[in-house]
Amino acid sequence: MKIVILDGHTENPGDLSWDGFAGLGELTVYDRTRPDQTVERIGTAEIVITNKTVLDRAVLDACPAVRYIGVLATGYNVVDLKAAAERGIPVCNIPSYGTDAVAQYTFALLLECCHHVGHHARTVREGRWSSCPDFCYWDYPLLELAGKTMGFVGFGRIGQRTAEIARAFGMKTVAYNRSQSDRGRRLADYLPLEELLAVSDVVSLHCPLFPETEGIINEKTLSLCKDGVILLNTARGPLVREADLARALERGKVGYYAADVASVEPIPSDSPLLTAPNCLVTPHIAWASRESRERLMTIAVENLRAFLCGKPQNQVN
Repeated sequence: MKIVILDGHTENPGDLSWDGFAGLGELTVYDRTRPDQTVERIGTAEIVITNKTVLDRAVLDACPAVRYIGVLATGYNVVDLKAAAERGIPVCNIPSYGTDAVAQYTFALLLECCHHVGHHARTVREGRWSSCPDFCYWDYPLLELAGKTMGFVGFGRIGQRTAEIARAFGMKTVAYNRSQSDRGRRLADYLPLEELLAVSDVVSLHCPLFPETEGIINEKTLSLCKDGVILLNTARGPLVREADLARALERGKVGYYAADVASVEPIPSDSPLLTAPNCLVTPHIAWASRESRERLMTIAVENLRAFLCGKPQNQVN
């Protein structure tokens, strides 16, 4: 049985092992695959593993040997689920490998907005403190989180884990989610979206990207927020209409935007976020701690082994 991994570099740049997959079949690993290489590289492989390489209907039409598609991520919008289902191909994702990593990273972004640690550390290295007439200085307002309200748009595993951290900082927590749970109620008060935006000092996005959530943060919903709100996005770039957000940053309606994602990735050089004030964007690395990637690898191999045993797990189609 042939197994092909189309874009393995981000999951394993060399510090992990593919041996788990190699033990299940004849394995070929590519670091990256361009769209024009996809069909040729899949060839007669029965097992296809992808992270961000698109597997649309045309690719599946051209690769009739495919029996299984594994996604090295939680999001699976790179695969045409309907086309796969029509061919009897299960598509399996990794639903919960990065919960702690992304929750931690969300707060790394928030704390940078509050204290600008990186900036102030750079000024010290540049000699500014050494020549300062006072014993301290700061270039931005320094914000304390205790007593402030953090609103979660999307309140699944990652949102709830982040809420636990927020409560440890003494923050009030509210959440908007299409379904509610007892655990969620213990961690936050559920509110309609409009009310959540109106009361939150910090809004953190943790919802999946669906047609109904695309552009959920836009000119209208931003107008409902408190002046100077901090907006965080470690979920999906297209949840935010970036041109609307850039204007809100320029007007000061949004105090800070800190994100690990963009609508198009890698981010285009003409993105309005790159010139907007008080905007911090990092290159989609919240998920990428070694511990998190090790969990991802383990689950991906388990998914394939379960399929080979006739009992697919984490199937999304």
